[in-house]
Amino acid sequence: MRNVFVLMLVACTLTLSSGATPAQDITPPQQVTAQSDDSVNVAVEVEVEPSAEPAQAATLPDKGDTSWMLTSTALVLFMSVPGLALFYGGLVRSKNMLSVLMQVFVVFSLSTVLWCVYGYSLAFTQGSGALSPYIGGLDRLFLGGTFNADTGEFSLAATFSKATPMYELVFVAFQATFAGISCCLILGSLVERVKFSAVLVFMVLWFTFAYLPVAHMVWFWAGPDAYTSAADVDKINATAGLLWQWGALDFAGGTVVHINAGVAALVGAYMLGKRIGYGKESMAPHSLTMTMIGAAMLWFGWFGFNAGSALEANGSAALAFVNTLLATACAVLTWTLAEWMVKGKPSMLGAASGAVAGLVAITPAAGNVGIVGAFVIGSVAGFICLWGVTGLKKLLRVDDSLDVFGVHAVGGIAGALLTGIFNSPSLGGPGFVNNWFEMQPGYESIMAQLITQAKAVGLTVLWTGVVAYIAFKITDRIVGLRVSEEEEREGLDTTYHGEVAYKI
Repeated sequence: MRNVFVLMLVACTLTLSSGATPAQDITPPQQVTAQSDDSVNVAVEVEVEPSAEPAQAATLPDKGDTSWMLTSTALVLFMSVPGLALFYGGLVRSKNMLSVLMQVFVVFSLSTVLWCVYGYSLAFTQGSGALSPYIGGLDRLFLGGTFNADTGEFSLAATFSKATPMYELVFVAFQATFAGISCCLILGSLVERVKFSAVLVFMVLWFTFAYLPVAHMVWFWAGPDAYTSAADVDKINATAGLLWQWGALDFAGGTVVHINAGVAALVGAYMLGKRIGYGKESMAPHSLTMTMIGAAMLWFGWFGFNAGSALEANGSAALAFVNTLLATACAVLTWTLAEWMVKGKPSMLGAASGAVAGLVAITPAAGNVGIVGAFVIGSVAGFICLWGVTGLKKLLRVDDSLDVFGVHAVGGIAGALLTGIFNSPSLGGPGFVNNWFEMQPGYESIMAQLITQAKAVGLTVLWTGVVAYIAFKITDRIVGLRVSEEEEREGLDTTYHGEVAYKI
């Protein structure tokens, strides 16, 4: 192999990263380094003036880690389009199938553009003043600073290991898919009666004032390389998002994605009102075949969602991968068994819903619990989410069309709380790093962590509930929320898109 060594001047250090504890996510960096011709890691030696600070060795991202994160990003995209689109589309009546596909496709695209314009910057850069724990700044507006066209240098972001950076643009893309699917999840509660224009207006508002602040509060921190002195630990911790400062654990989005979107979906279902004929006319899914295919795509893509949140191709990613596989399988079995016992027949819809419930519940726990935790979380998710879409839904008296709240919010809350229990090393969990200077793991107590998780859940529910209510109110004033009765009866495929999903 050719030995090519390049000497370069490096003045910046890796600072911004993301995450919750041992496996949350990252923040943006301030360092810009160059890549050598053959992509090997380059040791840098520089001569400096006696008064200058000593330069650090430049470390380039590992090719394997980069490949894994790019793959994970594509997998999460696959979850949304086509996975979620087909899962949701199969559950509605045939006259609304295409409208659901259109909503998912366009909303994902809209959120991706907003993410690259200002979303990433507000979520994953350090803010200023009193708002710093809640929202970031505009240092990465339009992704400025992530690539220097004059020098060809790419900025780097931190992972969860010291001196192990990743390309910031890879992290940008990875997190863009999280924002996209979060917005798309809400659609399941609104389908078959919401205006397409209302969907777009609401999503801009909710994305800006609910998703971005919650992502910042849970996942923004300075990264392990910022902890260079024990004396500065408290000062560096104070720059992180509020929930990260609390020590809340969310490996891949239990609070940021599922509780956040699920509660907003419930608010939307209430404000839109029930579909015409709800409870009187048949509104059975028109294609459980499509729903099963969509659920399978979700399961497949979710490995990128959860295991990719380790940000490296390492043991944490392996643990998250196995936990995602196992918990989902457990949830399928428990939902199917419970449904069989209660209704007398196990259904394909139940099995597919069980899979999604398991995926949702294990998301905050994926790299934060051991195998025992995956067994328990998956099994509990099957039972509790079945209750969420049956008993709880009746108590709430709401037409949450595709049970977004019952599966995503209920499953996300269960998973977040159980993470606080099964993260404990005494129950097979990995614990979490609470000393980022020495990179030493630690664990206080199950009760203390459970209380922290409950506080994080409560704040997320309150935050997104209030924002969603205001956003729906504003949207109603601007364009109106609901289609006319005539349009709803005819179906949104033809009345809003001038097309049909199927031609007979």
